Amino acid sequence: MTAPLDMDLGPVVAEQPDPLLFATVSGAHLYGFPSKDSDVDLRGVHLLPVAELVGLHEPDETRSLMWDRDGTEMDLVTHDLRKFVRLMLRRNGYVLEQLLSPLVVHTGAAHGELVALAPGVLTVHHAHHYRGFASTQWRLFEKTGELKPLLYTFRTLLTGIRLMRSGEVQAHLPTLLDEVAAPAYLPDLIAAKADAEHGLASGVDKDRARADVEALHLVLDESQQTSRLPDEASVHAALGALVVRVRLEG
Repeated sequence: MTAPLDMDLGPVVAEQPDPLLFATVSGAHLYGFPSKDSDVDLRGVHLLPVAELVGLHEPDETRSLMWDRDGTEMDLVTHDLRKFVRLMLRRNGYVLEQLLSPLVVHTGAAHGELVALAPGVLTVHHAHHYRGFASTQWRLFEKTGELKPLLYTFRTLLTGIRLMRSGEVQAHLPTLLDEVAAPAYLPDLIAAKADAEHGLASGVDKDRARADVEALHLVLDESQQTSRLPDEASVHAALGALVVRVRLEG
């Protein structure tokens, strides 16, 4: 497992009721600012049998499981392959970050095919996802004063800017610090977050942070306007064929 975690998560994969096509680590570990008490966010794709899709009952397309393992809270969320691909095609940056996470717990051929098709899903309109997510996290920061939503605000804006400029889905905040207009105090905020998952952003100048967030919104707007990303995804047919083939192969 290529992840900053010292636990074997293989048994978690084996215990799932249907095969997992992949599972990766998301959340704070992926974003580069985990705390000593952060939970482990596992995300992935399961494969429902054909019988569950053609029967009378609605299939269980999304599954969530939370449990405690040796004092660490584990959070596993998986989607059936068809639902996950539909989310990919809805300009959802969040699921692409999960798919492309370098913190891989379980993988296989289908995972590799999805990763290979991911560039054909990216569009200039993914900026809307990151713009909206950043605004939501900023409102949460203003309400709670917690450091976590403040870091999420900066992370999502910088991820969106990098995507618009380079076509790269990069969710790791420390890697994004060299992005144009990234505030110089972000490393200190990342270091402070390591002490407590829900710690307050004490010492943060909220007026300065607000100005920096507004400036990054403008950079994201400008980056979207000049982006070379296309207007539409180009891999609908290929993804559709993948879903059918993998399902029938079981």
